[in-house]
This record gives sequence, structure tokens and C-alpha cells, in this order.
Amino acid sequence: MKKFFGTDGIRGKTGDYPVTPDFFVKLGYAAGLVLTKNIKGNKKPSVVIGKDTRISGYMLESSLEAGFSSAGVDVYLTGPIPTPAIAFLTQSLIADIDIMITASHNPYEDNGIKLFSSNGSKLSDVVENEIEKMIESEIKCVEPSKLGKARRLDNARAKYIEFCLNTIPKELNLKNYKIVLDCAHGATYQVAPEIFRMLGADIVLINHEPDGLNINFQAGSTHPEFLIDNVKSHKADLGIAFDGDGDRVIMVSDQGELVDGDQILYLIMDHYHNQNKLKGGIVGTLMTNLALEEKCKSLNIPFERSDVGDRYVSEMLRKKSWEIGGENSGHIVLLNHHSTGDGIISSLQVITALIMKNEKISKVLKEMPMYPQILINIPLVNNIDIDSTFIQGIILRAEDIMHGLGRVLIRKSGTQSLLRVMTEGPSKELTEKAAHFLAEKIKPLS
Repeated sequence: MKKFFGTDGIRGKTGDYPVTPDFFVKLGYAAGLVLTKNIKGNKKPSVVIGKDTRISGYMLESSLEAGFSSAGVDVYLTGPIPTPAIAFLTQSLIADIDIMITASHNPYEDNGIKLFSSNGSKLSDVVENEIEKMIESEIKCVEPSKLGKARRLDNARAKYIEFCLNTIPKELNLKNYKIVLDCAHGATYQVAPEIFRMLGADIVLINHEPDGLNINFQAGSTHPEFLIDNVKSHKADLGIAFDGDGDRVIMVSDQGELVDGDQILYLIMDHYHNQNKLKGGIVGTLMTNLALEEKCKSLNIPFERSDVGDRYVSEMLRKKSWEIGGENSGHIVLLNHHSTGDGIISSLQVITALIMKNEKISKVLKEMPMYPQILINIPLVNNIDIDSTFIQGIILRAEDIMHGLGRVLIRKSGTQSLLRVMTEGPSKELTEKAAHFLAEKIKPLS
């Protein structure tokens, strides 16, 4: 079992171990050693380091830079930029690894890292384990002539914008299309508005003024209330909200309805299917709404569920040689366009589908009515055994509440100290009743 790496890198409260300057120096050094060991020939290894808009990003960036440099690794610094941009730049620069300093959708007090390989995919468990083994190694600087050099990438944002625009038809024009953009005061605050303005859209910007302390605060994909209000008040065609590092996206319809990752995945799948561009099937997760699975069956499109986490979605897609998958949280993976989840690219695919269909998003979504789904997060203090006879017994009782027509999922969060209790059933009333029954029984144990 890994000590530091979770399902999506390393994450925690800034100042609390391991999110400390000294640890990040060691982390950079350890990752540098692993890189150096795997580099063949005389090529000098290199790393791309990006960050979101958290105030702690500057401190951790400097620490990582020092660690990598001491191991003889050249460092490219991008400044604030979305996570998927970092994955793209690694491939563009032919770098060996990239690191995004971010805690994704968490509040500004938290920070962490996401690591990507040279092909733009999340680092494998094998490589993460190698890095962990070396973290406690004594730092022994390479000789001065072999120290890594650090430089700023001034054109990183422009390169990424061009990359995103190349995923949609060149003739696409969003003139007279009104979009409310919620940038979560995060990493998309510069690139997303620029992209949609270049396409001719009428843009209303909200939560686009980061100050280091306001990332994700009542904003972005996890707090869509303000976006919903603005879509309604501005009579917009669409609302788009990203998370702090830009790899997630959720939307709001022209009717003010929340559009989650499962629905976004359906819109993209439907578009590709109609265009005969769908390769293979669709990968969801354990949390994916039953409605999507049933829709796939009705269209004879294969459907599989992975563990929760976009890295597991990506792994299953690659294993099956499929291209499209995602999570209801808004992580959408489109391997035909990018090696990792990308909120901006995903939103562009949805808009392309709507423009080509000449339909409002609210009308298209009526083609896939969602099952009522209730998610309750329970703070986790004790090491609860979710496979115990007791837990399995109350799951059966919850299923009975939904007359055997629903679904129950209990899982530990991979990024936070939470137990996630999810129910999905034939009616909202029964689904809520089952969820609250489970929470009532589990909370005393947690």
C-alpha cells in the first residue's frame, strides 16, 4: 500500500506533512532519481511544472524546482495553467515527466500534486511506488556542472489554446451563443475566456479573479448555485463551470438545470455515435448513473464500469482500446483528443454537438432521463470495514427499501477522509429514504 500517493496524486492541508516545503524538495529529488535511472543515453531528463492559483503554489513550486535541479533534471515552469495543459506540454516538449501543483476542487488551504508520464497519462502505480521508496533518501546533489536548469515557458498558454481549438471543426462559430463561464478562481481563468471569445461566443464571466485564497470558494464545478442563477438571469444558452485545476467540467442548461458528468458523457457519446466516430464502447465508474448504462444498451454500445477515479477510467479505456469515458463528477476522458481529462476540451465537444444538432441542451437531455441518485459524505475517523457482515447486511436492507430496483454503493474517498454513501433507485422518495437509513446506521461506526 502506498504511503503518500492516493488515487489522484498527493493531497493535503498546506503545512501539514506531507504538503510541506521540505517534503516537496525530497519529492522532487526522488522523482528526479527515478527519472535519471530510466533515461537511456546522454539525454538530460526534464520536467514540466505547472500550478493552479493557490497562494501556496509558489512555495511548493520552488521546493520542487530545488529537488529536481539537485538531481540533475531540467525544469520548465508554466505558471498558473490547467492540469490538462501540463499533460499536453509534456508531450509537446518531449519532457520526461510533468507535475501539476494543485488540490483540484479542494479549498485553498489544501494543496498537492498530480504527476504525469511523458505520454501525458497519469503515472503508473509502479513508478509512484519507486518514487515513494526513494523519498527518504539523503539528498546528494549532482556535481555543479550537471545541476538542472530552470526556465519559464512564456508561450505555454498559447500552445494549449491552439491545442484545444484543434479538437473542434475549424468552421465552428459561436456567434449569438451566450455562455456563462465559471472559472472557480482557478487555473482556467485566462485560457477558457480567451478560447470562447476566439470562437465568437457572447461570454459572461464569473469567479474569474483569483487572489490565491478564493479558489473553489463557493464557485466552480462543486458549487454551481451562482452559475445557475447567472444562466437564468442572463438568459444564456449554456453555463460551464470548471474546477480549480481545469480537468473537471459541469454544465447548466438553458433552463437552469444542472448537467453532471454522466449527462455530459451522454451528449458526447450521442454526438460521436451519430457521426459514426465512436470507437468501441463507454467507460463509466461505480458511481455512474444507471440511465447512461441503459442508454448504451439501447444503442448497442458496450458499457463498462471502472473504479472511481479518472486514472482508472483511463486505464480501462486503454485496456479495451476505447476512447470515451468519465465520471459523474465531471472528469471526462476523451483519448481521441487528449491523454487525460480536460474540462475545456470536453465542453467544446458538447457545444459542437449542440451546434451541429441545432438543439438546446435542455431538449437533448430529455432523451436520457436520469435515475434519482443520492450521495451522502460521512466524515471518516475510524477505520471502518465496508466489507463487514454488518455493513453488507444494512446494504441489503437499504436495497429492500427500494424494492430491489435500486443500487447501493459505499466506498472510501481516495482524496479525502470521507465515506461516500450512494443510493440510486426508481423514485426520489425511496432513494432518499434508503440513503438516510444507511447514513443513520453507518455514522456511529465512522
